[in-house]
Amino acid sequence: MNVQFKKGALELCVLGQLLNQDLYGYSLVERITRFIDISEGTVYPILRRLEKDGMVESYLKESTEGPARRYYRLNARGKEHFQSMLADWNELSQGVEDILKGVENEKK
Repeated sequence: MNVQFKKGALELCVLGQLLNQDLYGYSLVERITRFIDISEGTVYPILRRLEKDGMVESYLKESTEGPARRYYRLNARGKEHFQSMLADWNELSQGVEDILKGVENEKK
């Protein structure tokens, strides 16, 4: 899959995963890689940027399986950003789908 497509969609995926549940970085990677092939190091820069931009908050939580984990949660600003990105994504994907349907119809 094209790397630029992934980069554009990955932030939306991260925000969507955090919409209803606080998660730590590796759990985000596991959830996303069920559908999209990404490396573990791809998610952490996005999380740091989202936190810097005031869209997510992080906190440490003790783990029974090792050191404390840094969990991330969406705040109100992050939820608004997600909704805006989702609307943009839906508009873009519908437009692309319409264009490709037109191309297929021209072939017939």
